[in-house]
Amino acid sequence: MKLLFPLTLSITAFFSLSAQEKNLDKKPNIILIMSDDMGYSDIGTYGSEIETPNLDRLAKGGLKYTQFYNAARCCPTRASLLTGLYPHQAGVGWMNGTDYNLPGYEAELNDRCVTIAEVLKSAGYSTYMTGKWHVAKEIQKGEKYNWPLQRGFDKYYGILHGASSYYDPSALCRDNQLITSETDPVYKPTNYYFTDAISDNSVKYIAEHNSDKPFFMYVAYTAAHWPMQAPENAIKKYKGRYDKGWDNIRKDRFEKMKQLGVISPDARLSPSEQKPWETEQHKPAMARRMETYAAMVDVMDQGIGRIVDELKKEGIYENTIIIYLQDNGGCAELIGSGATGALAAYSPSLKPPAKGEIQYMNNPPLTRDGKIVMQGKDVMAGPADTYVSYMQEWANVSNTPFRLYKHWVHEGGIASPLIVHWPAGISDKNQIRNQTAHIIDILPTLQELGSAKYPIKAGNKTITPKAGISLVPSFANSPLIRKALYWEHEMNRAVRMGKWKLVASGKLIDSKKRRREYYSNDPWELYDMEKDRSELNNLASKHPELVKQMAQMWLGYAESSNVFPSPWKLKDLPNSTLIHDK
Repeated sequence: MKLLFPLTLSITAFFSLSAQEKNLDKKPNIILIMSDDMGYSDIGTYGSEIETPNLDRLAKGGLKYTQFYNAARCCPTRASLLTGLYPHQAGVGWMNGTDYNLPGYEAELNDRCVTIAEVLKSAGYSTYMTGKWHVAKEIQKGEKYNWPLQRGFDKYYGILHGASSYYDPSALCRDNQLITSETDPVYKPTNYYFTDAISDNSVKYIAEHNSDKPFFMYVAYTAAHWPMQAPENAIKKYKGRYDKGWDNIRKDRFEKMKQLGVISPDARLSPSEQKPWETEQHKPAMARRMETYAAMVDVMDQGIGRIVDELKKEGIYENTIIIYLQDNGGCAELIGSGATGALAAYSPSLKPPAKGEIQYMNNPPLTRDGKIVMQGKDVMAGPADTYVSYMQEWANVSNTPFRLYKHWVHEGGIASPLIVHWPAGISDKNQIRNQTAHIIDILPTLQELGSAKYPIKAGNKTITPKAGISLVPSFANSPLIRKALYWEHEMNRAVRMGKWKLVASGKLIDSKKRRREYYSNDPWELYDMEKDRSELNNLASKHPELVKQMAQMWLGYAESSNVFPSPWKLKDLPNSTLIHDK
């Protein structure tokens, strides 16, 4: 395979070639699409039964990566994606709710990093964003210094929070102004649904764009993050599809993934991490949750199709780079898993939000029209007055064939699809790339493709050097050269060096003083990723020197990248492995 421009030429030289399409002689437009809380096997071209024809077509017309990684959870991944740094280097080593006043745990992007938007804007790009931000704090105080427009974006429509109702999003924002779906002066659909709103506003930005400049657009869907909510007509499409249960769906995906080449032919399916479907007492409700989840993904894919159609309408499809990825693995969080009832204790004093009232709660107890929001195992997901997740059982299906989930840094928590589509720049179609890559590599890649410079300083602040590398060599199927990749989230930790992965689970522990005061960690596990990507054969006891070497590498990363000092103190428990004494 070859790029449509020689690797020995500069990117700028490529763009001086004669145009065969409108604006083909210009820098490429770039659309970066991220979905939320979806597993490695959740789109059709990676093994799913969910219908995603638009993403499938992008993969068929471009490149599909099998060993691409995120940072295990919403906030850290977004911080890494935007900055090309490991999460702690950008100040978001945990979530955005608590500022621990430590370099790695400031709960928002720090002033020692720059975003993709800031980098590309310096190279003449217009910059747009739609969807979930989730890397700022103090939203209710009106502190806007870390909102999208203050971090390089020209236009923004989305939520500043991490989750919300799809029918009445919390912390909904247009540019620098908090709004509601009812008071938005620009977007007034007949039936509001947030996923559609993200797609429609993305299309609007493309249609209104000044074609004299290239654009970068970051489309950060909340699909398919809880709550499981979708229009009824979208859910009907999947009625009955999941009645055979999670065990059979997982096996079907596993076989399809082998046929598609996104796992090796000799891959093994990790042991089931849920009870058998036959023993489930709430089958109709549990099947409905996955039907709703599938509908959420389907609606997102339809929106991506509308974005592609607008690119074609504007005559800029060929020279637009479209990248699709996911922020973490499937989510096993148990939202609405108990007895059926109101989300919050109901009281006659509870009032629905008034028209125009800014909603800050991601799970309000009442809808705006006064309906009580319900949770519980018998609740049939989908409508605005329900608030449930799809549960660990279906998350295990999403993460086929891997172990564990969002939060963890075993493969189930960090493996993501990566689709790269660029007709004018990449000649290979429907090709698989097996190079190991990471979310930190996206900014360096887009910086190179946009002929932009990465700053050394911003104002009087020294900018942290990029942690990632450009993926452009992999477009031509050349190797990506680096020593190792690293992870840490909630003291789940890992190192990937060549074919070897060292990984261990951690746990945050409450004390009588406060939540999450301590942490414990399990012993290191070692896996050969070429033979055992499902992490089933722990080789740590057979290669103690390699474990020691890679553990020291991880500690060096942790010291230099602001994992330490940690907000949590080590609590040495039986079978735990001391990794640090601070």
